[in-house]
Amino acid sequence: MRLPILALLLCSFILSWLLTFAMKRMAARLGFVDKPGGRKIHANPKPLGGGVAIFWAFALPLIAVLVFVNVSTAPSIYRSDAFPDELQAALKSGAKLQSGLALAFLAATLVLHVMGLIDDRKALGPFLKLLVQFLAAAALVVPFPQMRVLTALGPTVSIVVSILWIAAITNAFNFLDNMDGLSAGVAAVAVTAFLITAASIGQWFVASTLAMLLGALIGFLCFNFPPASIFMGDSGSLVIGFVLGVLTVRTTFLPRGEDFGAGWYAVFAPVIVLALPLYDLIVVSIIRISRGKSPFVGDTNHFSHRLVARGMSRRTAVLCLYLVTAATSIAAILLPHVQSAFGAMLIFAQTILVLGVVALLEQHPLPPPPADQ
Repeated sequence: MRLPILALLLCSFILSWLLTFAMKRMAARLGFVDKPGGRKIHANPKPLGGGVAIFWAFALPLIAVLVFVNVSTAPSIYRSDAFPDELQAALKSGAKLQSGLALAFLAATLVLHVMGLIDDRKALGPFLKLLVQFLAAAALVVPFPQMRVLTALGPTVSIVVSILWIAAITNAFNFLDNMDGLSAGVAAVAVTAFLITAASIGQWFVASTLAMLLGALIGFLCFNFPPASIFMGDSGSLVIGFVLGVLTVRTTFLPRGEDFGAGWYAVFAPVIVLALPLYDLIVVSIIRISRGKSPFVGDTNHFSHRLVARGMSRRTAVLCLYLVTAATSIAAILLPHVQSAFGAMLIFAQTILVLGVVALLEQHPLPPPPADQ
């Protein structure tokens, strides 16, 4: 399965690179330009529209795969002892069964992408955006039981928790889009961890979808790594967060043959991988609420901003967040394969200690509230 997954990653990467390059050239004519001012830290106007490249570089290969598995009569993609015709036929049959969910997933992601495009041109209210996120998540979770987590707690609790999780991750990456290369880069690190985990436990459909997202992110990062020459906007950050939220729900995080009782701790793997984005979302929201502000009103209280305030360059701050995410991700990759609750507790403790270091690094005076408060 390695070759098809690598092929999908490469295809998405090439599409993303070409589409990002095209959007960089066309953004000004289309009116997709992010102008400096207010809380924004860039000094010159920057083209938007990188989110268009990310979405379509992810969506087009996925559409092509769906067409292939539902239309093609070819018995196999390529011949290999490690990937026999029987396995290919079984995977193709399984992919057909997932087509309804995949189409609903694409439709929901498209809705968020279009909403992000509108918001990039003319800012929408935060509560409207949050409502659309909840509706998009509900459209997948309610009709598709396989899109629910913690099903042992009952259908109602499982549905509510699944919707809240998807919305939380969507907003976490939207909040994280506050510095060149940050949201896309942290997402690329997290997606790599999820891809390795999904492949190691034999979840090939999820692994293939993650490979498409990873290729789209890397292609965009060629232009967005600091100093960025193009931004993704909400049309990209909402898509990244939503896709990650959905795919982490769709993954069981349990090796074949394991049941929930034997490896209950494995379900926390996505929380550990995404510990930093979730931490930043929670801390920044608390700060804003404590100041009497809406948690959805942007500011410069993010971890990345405070690292820069401590003297780091923006590129160094971004790389620091990449490394923190990688540190928690490595532990999460191991979690589904841990054979004891004691080993899992050590991984949980390690994650808490990493976040403790983050909390210490954040100890820099907050910028004063705006004068109009």
